[in-house]
Amino acid sequence: MKRRHNQPGDEMIETIPSFGLGTFRVDAAKTTNAVKSALEIGYRHIDTAQFYNNETAVGQGVRDSGVPREDIWVTTKVWWDRLSHDALVASLKDSHAKLGIGTIDLALVHWPSPDGAVPITETLAAMQEAQKLGLIRHYGVSNFTAPLLEEAVDAPGGKVIVTNQFEVSPFLANRKLVEATQRLGVKVTAYMPLGEGCAHTDPTLQAIAAKHGATPAQVTFAWLLSRDIVVLSASTNAEHQRSNWNAQKLKLDADDIAQIDALDEGKRNANPPFAPKW
Repeated sequence: MKRRHNQPGDEMIETIPSFGLGTFRVDAAKTTNAVKSALEIGYRHIDTAQFYNNETAVGQGVRDSGVPREDIWVTTKVWWDRLSHDALVASLKDSHAKLGIGTIDLALVHWPSPDGAVPITETLAAMQEAQKLGLIRHYGVSNFTAPLLEEAVDAPGGKVIVTNQFEVSPFLANRKLVEATQRLGVKVTAYMPLGEGCAHTDPTLQAIAAKHGATPAQVTFAWLLSRDIVVLSASTNAEHQRSNWNAQKLKLDADDIAQIDALDEGKRNANPPFAPKW
């Protein structure tokens, strides 16, 4: 079937795939090959953002992979200073042009508007405008607290918010926000799932990994997937990408999960000055 980019129902993935490739802090020069190799391995979900300055390279990787476009879910994000109606639509026109892959599958509000300077109603109306223009198929949010997410879901157009993407790792289980997001019928997507690398050297995760013949990263991803959380793993190395991908085959037992749950220490890595009050 020839793809018609402006028709959202055309034989495409309609729900966010549970295992994706993150591209935060991935140099644009390495991004194209990283995306291409991940898609060749089997990944079907690629996450980027305007702020990452690598959308052009992500789009190139998608095109170079040879995987049919309709089989790939691409997410990008709009930075917090572009959430007013016209600025958001302009941002997504820019992302659409840079990616060069037709309609973007999902656009997220990267961070909530500091102090609510731009009302969420205005931002969501702009997302709907972007849908009508064929720039995006779905929209969602990132780094929204439970009260902010509730406000967004209650706003016009809020019932179709696909995901709330925020930091979740064994060291920041973020239980209250995970539960609140899921209770509102919104999918949780986890970034920084390895706690900025801490998972690799954690003795508990290492012991569970040894028991299963796995890696600490695989154990961490399996733990997140067991909580019905979408995982974003970032790697430019094809071997690591394959290892991460194979975490989906790992089944942890109740004792493993209890041990990982006990690692939670509220250790947050992403907390810029404009972040909401967690």
